[in-house]
Parts: sequence; structure tokens; C-alpha cells
Amino acid sequence: MPEGTIKRLTDKGFGFIETGTEKDMFFHNSNVEGTSFEQLREGDRVSFTAGEGPKGPRAENVRVL
Repeated sequence: MPEGTIKRLTDKGFGFIETGTEKDMFFHNSNVEGTSFEQLREGDRVSFTAGEGPKGPRAENVRVL
């Protein structure tokens, strides 16, 4: 599973994961597993599965490491 760091969280229920490439990975709160979106913090290390959403690539199965 790819890993990254939460770069930014919004109050609208989504965020972005810094993956080490030039593009950050979008994720929605419905794709967070094992914890709630409200417990996530910028800088948390996470693992995820790369998926495809209606607007392009997105992270799915996001889990805090």
C-alpha cells in the first residue's frame, strides 16, 4: 500500500495527502478507515489505496499508521 503524509484538511470533509510525487492525492472523509475524519491531523502518516473518483485520482481506504 502506498504511504504519505496528510498535507491539508478542510472543514468541508476532504483533504490531501503528500505522496512524494509532484501531485498530492485527494481523499474524502468517506474513505477514512479505522478512525474518524475529525481525529485526523495535518502531518499524520497514512497508508491508502489509489483509486479513481468522478474528478480524477483519489485515495481510498485511508488509514493512520
